[in-house]
Amino acid sequence: MTATAQDTTLAYRVMQVAGVERLTPHMLRIRFSGADLHDVRGAAPDQYIKLFLPLEGQARPQLPPPLAAEDEVVSWYRRYLAMPDEVRPPMRTYTIRALRQELGELDIDFVLHPDAGPASNWARSAAPGDEVAFLGPHGLYSVPRDTRWQLLVGDESALPAIGAILDALPQGERARVFAEVTGPTAELRLRSHADIDITWVHRGTAEHGAAVLEAVRAAAFPQGPAYAWVAGEASLVKHVRRHLVRERGVDRRAVTFTGYWRRGVSEDDQGRESMRKIDAGEVAEEEF
Repeated sequence: MTATAQDTTLAYRVMQVAGVERLTPHMLRIRFSGADLHDVRGAAPDQYIKLFLPLEGQARPQLPPPLAAEDEVVSWYRRYLAMPDEVRPPMRTYTIRALRQELGELDIDFVLHPDAGPASNWARSAAPGDEVAFLGPHGLYSVPRDTRWQLLVGDESALPAIGAILDALPQGERARVFAEVTGPTAELRLRSHADIDITWVHRGTAEHGAAVLEAVRAAAFPQGPAYAWVAGEASLVKHVRRHLVRERGVDRRAVTFTGYWRRGVSEDDQGRESMRKIDAGEVAEEEF
């Protein structure tokens, strides 16, 4: 796959912080604005971007060289990795919680992780006027035509996408949601025009993903073909998908799944490992 002049998902864009809202003790919603947002084409309700953050002491992130029309999709990532350590901007993947193209606005919800990675640190101190850049968006959500109801499963990192999917569901649709969070204070107010049933699963001291897997296993599902969307920590996603396909008989083609993060592994390390596999011919080229 190559980039084209019309492929705006592969254009670097800039935006500025316009407002910050505290959603829970461990989640912030940051509203961005900027002229570059007026021509962003929405990809899907679970659309995500690659967000570039400034290094400490910088007013804005320094970006890799612009992409050319003949570049491969992964070219930007190769150029990103080739940047010297002292100028390479921290990069993380984030879901677009809401896109208001006509207003030139975009919302991103940031989970404030206790391990204080670069994105959490930046979000905690973000103030109006702070500048970031991004590539994208891309989306994965795709519902088969014969679907009778939808199943959405994830942890805190999946809540922005789950919320955006629920926002997009029209009246008459049906969805069941299983969301694992640390406890009651991490729950969000999620709304939809559709008929939705939300189960909040409190992790407590249990291993990440264990409680929501148990809740899904114990649940009585509606009748008819289901479309399942599962995201969050990689092992949570793996075990829930395995249960749905092997034990519930859900068609594997009707399951969209993605590991947003992996315990003990940074996104930088995951990206480099993916590039190694691509170069070794172990996996097909993918969008970063």
